Amino acid sequence: MKFLELCQKRTSIRSFQSQPVKREDILYILEAARHAPSAVNFQPWHFIVIQEEENRLALHDCYHREWFRTAPLYIIVCADFEQSWKRKSDEKDFGEIDATIAVEHICLAATDLGLGSCWVCNFDNKKLIELLELPKHISPIAILPIGYINLEVYPELPNKLRKPLNELVHWEKFKQVSE
Repeated sequence: MKFLELCQKRTSIRSFQSQPVKREDILYILEAARHAPSAVNFQPWHFIVIQEEENRLALHDCYHREWFRTAPLYIIVCADFEQSWKRKSDEKDFGEIDATIAVEHICLAATDLGLGSCWVCNFDNKKLIELLELPKHISPIAILPIGYINLEVYPELPNKLRKPLNELVHWEKFKQVSE
């Protein structure tokens, strides 16, 4: 599908069928994430794939939403702050930014395969770090529940509300748009 069409089709899905995601589809999604750009090409990310029942149930303790439990697959994207690039002028660390770019590559790849996904960032960070036994320099950025869309809940994809370009684009200089 054309890229703009793919971007328009990607939406947050919060209800999934129980059928497992095919391994080749998981690998396709991870390969797309691997090709995400990163500052100075440092690639400071790790992808933790959760699909076994016991691990999925444990993950549910980190985010208490009923819909979250319906996903057959979760990919947790983490930033590695020992590997991330830091801008010299102000020491800004780009690890989280790089990881979020990989997150969106995952969401777009899932959409390309006809799968649903949703960014989850409002999880219990401390519980997730303990559950995954992450070292101090690795930080979870997002949990991505992924699966086949529950067509009873989503007979068609919801419309996404987006601001018009004239509210977002500033030519040459920042100029506040007024109505």
